[in-house]
Amino acid sequence: MNILKVNNIDLAYDSFGNENDEAIILIAGLGTQMIRWSDSFCRILAAKSFRVIRFDNRDVGCSTHFSHYPTLDFNALATALMSGQRPDIPYTLYDMSKDAIGLLDALSIDRAHFVGRSMGGMIAQIIASEYPERVLSLTSIMSSTGNPALPQTSPEIMAMMTKPAPNPFEDEAGFLAQKLSFAKRIAGTGYPFEEDSYRALILEEIQRDYDPGSVGRQIAAMAVAGDRRPRLATIKVPVLVIHGVDDPLILPACGEDTATAIPGAELMLVDGMGHEIPHQLYRVIADGIERTARRN
Repeated sequence: MNILKVNNIDLAYDSFGNENDEAIILIAGLGTQMIRWSDSFCRILAAKSFRVIRFDNRDVGCSTHFSHYPTLDFNALATALMSGQRPDIPYTLYDMSKDAIGLLDALSIDRAHFVGRSMGGMIAQIIASEYPERVLSLTSIMSSTGNPALPQTSPEIMAMMTKPAPNPFEDEAGFLAQKLSFAKRIAGTGYPFEEDSYRALILEEIQRDYDPGSVGRQIAAMAVAGDRRPRLATIKVPVLVIHGVDDPLILPACGEDTATAIPGAELMLVDGMGHEIPHQLYRVIADGIERTARRN
């Protein structure tokens, strides 16, 4: 792992493959760290002659955190948004997109292929629309456009996602039980939920860093991002939209809306996939990313 100073913050990243190959930038989702892009998935992509770079978004993992910021009041956030006011939040998805572009600058990479999952897909969409000269292709996975008319996840799943978890250093078993319950709920029905592997991943994330407030700050960043469809319509690079048919968190209609909003985008709906990428689909997903990259 390496640390670079980008936009006056530290960004943690690592890299797979030959540094002279075209770069693929992997952007993680809400409150999750770069290791959600597993080593094995990164190696599959790197074997296709890409330099694969994953990084911790701001406020997670080993990148700079905004823990000094006051605890967010979500009722106040919702009230401000409904009244058309700009809420006081530490950063937006547009700031997070600048981090990824700053990472390219720091690594002396002119253009790259961008792949984002969930919130990371939203960030990748912004990059492709706001920095077209830096983007070779876009793959948006289990993400959405910000269209307010799209169906939303159920209150039950939202409650599971936002419920405060026990402190893992005081009640590790309780923390793991809550996180595993949510992960299993959104994982889809087509592939076995591998609890032991997921438990090990959660424990590794805790060891890298633990910041219970970061999820709320990143939810706020998504909440103010608005409807991106007018800007998505300007994207001209090859685009692949991947979405799980069984995704209960960001529903399949959101992936369909993303593909509709971007001219020429390919839509890949994956049976049995929820809001996670099981290892059985690594090669299918990697093949789709490569196919899209080669269209450039």
